[in-house]
Parts: sequence; C-alpha cells; structure tokens
Amino acid sequence: MKKLDQLNFENSFACLPQTFHSRLNPTPLPDPYLVSFNADAARLIDLDHNEAANTDFAEHFTGNRLLPGSDPLAMLYAGHQFGHFVPQLGDGRAILLGEVKNRAGDGWEIQLKGAGATPYSRSGDGRAVLRSSIREYLCSEAMHGLGIPTTRALCIVGSDQEVYRESIESAAVVARMAPSHVRFGSFEVFYYRNQHEPIVQLADYVIARHFPRLAGVPDKYPRFLKEVVARTARLMAKWQAVGFSHGVMNTDNMSILGLTFDYGPFGFMDSYDPAYVCNHSDHEGRYAYDQQPHIGLWNLACLAQALTPIISLGDANAALERYESVFSAHYLELMRDKLGLASVHADDEALVGGLLEIMHANQVDYTQLFRSLGHFNSAPSADNATLRDQFIDRAAFDAWAETYRARLQMEQSVDAERKWRMDRVNPKYILRNYLAQVAIRKAEESRDFSEVERLLKLLKRSFDEQPEMESYAALPPDWARHIEVSCSS
Repeated sequence: MKKLDQLNFENSFACLPQTFHSRLNPTPLPDPYLVSFNADAARLIDLDHNEAANTDFAEHFTGNRLLPGSDPLAMLYAGHQFGHFVPQLGDGRAILLGEVKNRAGDGWEIQLKGAGATPYSRSGDGRAVLRSSIREYLCSEAMHGLGIPTTRALCIVGSDQEVYRESIESAAVVARMAPSHVRFGSFEVFYYRNQHEPIVQLADYVIARHFPRLAGVPDKYPRFLKEVVARTARLMAKWQAVGFSHGVMNTDNMSILGLTFDYGPFGFMDSYDPAYVCNHSDHEGRYAYDQQPHIGLWNLACLAQALTPIISLGDANAALERYESVFSAHYLELMRDKLGLASVHADDEALVGGLLEIMHANQVDYTQLFRSLGHFNSAPSADNATLRDQFIDRAAFDAWAETYRARLQMEQSVDAERKWRMDRVNPKYILRNYLAQVAIRKAEESRDFSEVERLLKLLKRSFDEQPEMESYAALPPDWARHIEVSCSS
C-alpha cells in the first residue's frame, strides 16, 4: 500500500485541450479537520489506511496542499436543468485533482467537492456544507453496498469556516472518486456551441479509456451511444427496484458511465408511493420516483442529439429505441429476484404490479415489506399474519398472497432456500433521511462524528442481519416527516 506522496497520478483529462476545462488550484480552507475516512475506498487507489492519521491528510484533501503529481482543474459542461437548457455550467464547486492508477491498472479520478470557486461558479462561493457532504458520503457508499453503480467517497474534511445557505453552516469537502466524471452535459456544451471537433475529441477520449473494445471499429460512435443507453437503462431499473429517488436528474448530473452521480436531495422511499418526490425544490414533480425511467430516456435523447454531429439521426434513434426493452427486462428481473422467483412466467409483471398496487393503497413501507416477504410461508394453511398485518386491507393482501403462493408452488419453491435468496437482494438497512439527519445533527452540534462512522459501517452490509443495529431498520419517527431536502442540500 502507498503513502500519500506515492499515489500514481495520470491526469488524462488534463491532457485534453484547454477548451474542456480550466486549470486552477483549490481555495484554501482554514483549520481543516478529518470528519471521516473510508478505508474501503482508499484500497481502490492502493492508499494505506494509516495515512488518515497523517497530520497533513486534511490539508491534502481540502486542496490546501496539493498531492504530488496532481494537476487540478474544473471541468466544463452544460446541461438541461429541470427541462431547460443552460448553456454553461461546469464544476462550480468541485476541482478534479487527477486520476490515480492502482496496481490492477484501474484509474480512479479524485475530485474535491467544495474546494472553492471556479470560473463556473456563477457567483457562488464554491463551497459545500458539512450537512450535504455527510449525505453524499454516506449515500454513495450505501449505494455501493446495495450493488448499484455509483461514485465512491474517500473522506470528508470539515472546517469551521462559515458558509451561507438558508442559514449559516460550516464548510466541508468530500473527496469523491469515479473512473470518470464526464457527463451528458460534457457533450451538450459543444453541440450547442456548434463546436464539433471537441465532440469528436471527447468521444474518442471516453471510448479509449472506458470502452476500449470499441476504439478500432468503424461504427464506434453509434455503438458507444448504445452502450450508454443500456447502462443508463439498467441503472434506472436498479434505482426503481430499491426505491431510490435521485431528486435532480438534470443532464449535467448524468454519468456517461451509468453511475449514480451528484448526490443532492436524494431519498429512499418509506411507504410505497409511485409519485414520491424527494426534492422540496421540485415543485412540479418532474423528478418523482415514477418519472425517473422516463427522465432517463429524455436525458439520453439530449445526449443523442449532442452526438448527431458524429452519428446519424437514424443511428441515434436506433440506440434510444433499445432503452425501454433493456429497462423493462432488467427491472422485471430485479423484481422477480425480490420476490424470490426462480423462473420466468408470463404473469410475473402482473404479480409484481399487484403487490405494488396494494402497498400503495395501504401505505406499506417499501423496504420492510420486501425484507419481511422472505418469511412468507407458502404452505396452503399458513396465514402469514406478520405480513398481512402490514396492510390495513388484509383481504387485499390475502388475495395477492394466494396468487403468490400458487406461483411459488408452481416452481416447487422451498421456503428456506427462497428466503436465503431474497435476503441477498432485499436490504434490511437503507439510508433513510432520518438516519442521515441524526448523524448530521450530532456532527453539527458537537463535532461528534460517531454516527457517521456507525452508518458507514452499517450500510456497507445492508443485506446482513446485524442484531446490535436492529433499531436502524425501524420505520421513521414522527419528527422525520418534517425533514425537507432541496437543491441546496
């Protein structure tokens, strides 16, 4: 494992022409202190976990002192925000240090989110607050624990510097890691500027580094778009299956690699509600839970349009036409797994839809129901009282349960084996907003980061029974109804 000054920086994005980025150093953050360090993420870049105790660690991960070999920059991009095109966005509060290669040859970009103003800050201060940094840090690692493609988080560094949002808060920097931070909007900015050569350069760069098998084929650009479409469709299916809402699905927040990206006002559903809106700023519900699959396709259409200087309209449409089938097939596969079904049947979609319908009508908790469904007794005489008691309309559950029982019997399902499979895909623990809020409150009020550490450890094993952590699987308390997260989060 390596010391901080031994990290192998490559800085491939910095090798692109200056039109893609602005080089600048982070703005110093006074008296930084380490809030949390993620040893699992550190292993991705071969970083010795003992380096977190280095007195200079916090200085390096606020950007006060540059890591040897890094070449900091802010990336340029545009994007459609809530359906409206904004011609120039870019990293307004994030600075990319460069790309670190590990011993396996994998490259991980390290980006400091909250590292100060850049040419793209649009009058903002370029800072992140401790509250939002904790949320991103925990959720990115929770999503990884759930098996959902995501950026990772190496650490949070805090400071007592005041930051003005709705109220005065303290500043923080989260060190975010990803194979690439290129987004849909990275292509859109040049399309709307009618600059076609940068589109070619950026597409070639992304293909060479992340889709190398396409580099030498004559139709590499259409195939590249097809790959992005498929990855995005599968990501949307995974979000829907776990009950996750992103909150701000603007095209500048969509990863070209199909990663969950730019955590802000996200939320995991409590009671099942297809119209769930986690972002208090989303007054029209554009990014509601049930709209996410549609918005995924809408955003891909924006990307496809931006690529039309290098692919034909026919190829663009052909790529987009794959989205619905990829999404639907993967979503139904994931939901079969959540129900413990071992085979495919024509009525599976109706079985899933029927359960979701009565869950909605009875305001049943999404995560708890699917986890407890592993205890379903498929014997003809079983009443499954613990399950049916989650429903106000018990008769509606009984009717669905009979259909489910018949389906399980048809494939000769063994209850114990099915429960084992279901527990591997139905999490017991998720990052409910109230859990994050408790951790934030302790951190803000008394610089007590123990709850951040506890949640980080818990959510790495979301599917495991952890008896000492049983209370973290509880439904939200009444006070949690008043938690609001918005674009400032």
